[in-house]
Amino acid sequence: MNRRSFLVGSVLFAGGAALAGCTSDPLNKNASSGAKVTLQQWYHAYGESGTQQAVQRYAQEFTKANPDIAINVSWIAGDYETKLNSAMLTAQAPDLFEIGDFRYQNVKNGLLAPLDDVVGPVKGDFSQAALDTATVDGKVYGVKMIDDVMMLYYRKSALQAAGVQPPRTFAELLEATRKLNNGKQKGLYVGTDGVGEAATLLLWSSGGDFFDSSGKKVAFAAPEAIAAIGGLKQLHDTGGLLQGYPTDWSDPGAFANGATAMQWGGLWSLPDIKKALGDDFGVVPWPKFGDAGKQVARVGGWYQLANANSAHLDAAKKFVDWLWIKNGDLQKDWCVKYGFHIPARKEIAARTTEFSGGPAKDAVTISQQNGKSYSGLWNKASATLFLQAATKIANGQADPAAELADAAKKAQAEVDKQLS
Repeated sequence: MNRRSFLVGSVLFAGGAALAGCTSDPLNKNASSGAKVTLQQWYHAYGESGTQQAVQRYAQEFTKANPDIAINVSWIAGDYETKLNSAMLTAQAPDLFEIGDFRYQNVKNGLLAPLDDVVGPVKGDFSQAALDTATVDGKVYGVKMIDDVMMLYYRKSALQAAGVQPPRTFAELLEATRKLNNGKQKGLYVGTDGVGEAATLLLWSSGGDFFDSSGKKVAFAAPEAIAAIGGLKQLHDTGGLLQGYPTDWSDPGAFANGATAMQWGGLWSLPDIKKALGDDFGVVPWPKFGDAGKQVARVGGWYQLANANSAHLDAAKKFVDWLWIKNGDLQKDWCVKYGFHIPARKEIAARTTEFSGGPAKDAVTISQQNGKSYSGLWNKASATLFLQAATKIANGQADPAAELADAAKKAQAEVDKQLS
């Protein structure tokens, strides 16, 4: 399982799983012999070669600098979030752990410690999207480790041959999708089902969101949202939307193999695309919808969190501060030596040479200027209701206003369960 696995879909915490499939390795046998405190830290089992060795090395370097604190890393295989959720209800709960999908429920249940004292000195160095997801009632509960931005890839030569520019508005996206459909190559790929994240992107690009300004009332059935999400049907009506491809939007295959001239995809695909296409591609945000809209991109990634009930909370915060705030070189190492991810802190990203030019540099700009992320209240149940409604709208099987109103009512019930 690699670092993007939890980004493609929202995975909800679920209790009751046995703690099988985890590996634990006391890393600092020599350096930690005199330690007064041993912190338990959990990572999910990354598929990217070298990641496990990297976190071991980080732990060892920290203990060398802080001999009184040892770090014991557990490398969790399988359903990481379910196992973590189960562990958090026991005496074996880790002091530190990572999360891909931040959940409001965990704050409400008193499981997460606020990290404002850690983040505060460099808070302006994080994008608003990175802060928003992990902020509840004005307090920050997670430190962003990596930013994985999702954006629109386009084939330069294909757009030039069709006489179109990289789209900046939804109207331009519709025109490009039509013109780039030449029989052998479709114009746009957003996912095998023809929807993917497009409904979310249309909502955000219209200036709308899943919740109103209170952050607790579902708002995706507002008039402007209905108009924007109705754009899915317009995309399908162009005839240029690729559907049913063997791999989904998170895989670059459709774009790299020439099945589509444009594809919504993740930053993680950029090295493979560059290998396949050389310099014959670029990246842009999702185009804006309507006059009040804005170009957007979704930003996912992973957060470091601390157990609010840890007996060693001060030591845990010290390690988080050391690794994710003070040690920029280790942050760069984690992001680009074992995959391709943007360091979450702007200052670190700016001096990471792998992002110094071309589409990679554009991706950083898109992430920091156009990035949006899900609220911690937006869980799997609500996301499923929204996607089901969007799919019916895209296929012309439902009236957008009626379908979204019904989905919003049911999603509000799910949100109220979390808030009650």
